[in-house]
Amino acid sequence: MAVLTIRNIEDSVKERLRVRAATHGHSMEEEARVILRRAVGGVDGAGLWALSRQLFESADGVELELPRRDDDRPSPDFTDAGDR
Repeated sequence: MAVLTIRNIEDSVKERLRVRAATHGHSMEEEARVILRRAVGGVDGAGLWALSRQLFESADGVELELPRRDDDRPSPDFTDAGDR
């Protein structure tokens, strides 16, 4: 695990972090880890679903041109080489 030292944090920011950590029932270090994980960790499946619904709920969808299917290639032969 890496160690990160942050200097010159305003007293008011440190106090808000302390209160937020106490509210969530953990240390200021753990609260800072949670905040950093959320800030740089990306979106999980449930969050992505909620975000996509929020962004596209008013959209009526799009019309896509379907590709032609008359030139499909033949199915591959999966028979075992020893069976031939």
